Amino acid sequence: MEISVSKENIAQGVEKMENAILHLEEELKNFRAGKANPAILNSVMVDYYGTPTPIPKIASVSTPDTKSMIVQPWEKKMAPIITKAIMDANLGFTPINNGENVRINIPPLTEERRKELCKQARSVGENAKMSIRNARRDVVEAHKKFKKDGLGEDVCKDAEAEIQKHTESYTKKVDELVSAKEKEIMTV
Repeated sequence: MEISVSKENIAQGVEKMENAILHLEEELKNFRAGKANPAILNSVMVDYYGTPTPIPKIASVSTPDTKSMIVQPWEKKMAPIITKAIMDANLGFTPINNGENVRINIPPLTEERRKELCKQARSVGENAKMSIRNARRDVVEAHKKFKKDGLGEDVCKDAEAEIQKHTESYTKKVDELVSAKEKEIMTV
């Protein structure tokens, strides 16, 4: 029973670390790297009959080439509303509404903007690392309580070593994801 409690606690910690990685991947998708990426519009909300709705739920978003996107609303009357929502989101580009769909031309990023985006990506990465370290701390503290309740000292030490290995592994994964995004942003 002792070991099962320990394993369950470690599994919960690892799950929190995995969730931090998933959240980081979602956050990094929102950084535009000078290329058309439909994921940029996932967080843009449109007033759809009184309900805030993300653009991909009310329109198809396609990328005919790397420098443009086309948003095809399922209802033509939504095109001006989508255009306004994209303008209000302040994503750094101007949508063009032709009455049926919304075309977005992606301007090239300036060197200054690229550096700013890299800095933001590193900040998001640090937040993910903090979540991972918090998950590790929670596991270690829980094991300290288990130790007071009679769990073997060697089981606690083994658990701490195991969660530390997971922490290092997930921290390395964060660094790799952020580094890859930085490389993508800085590639002209």
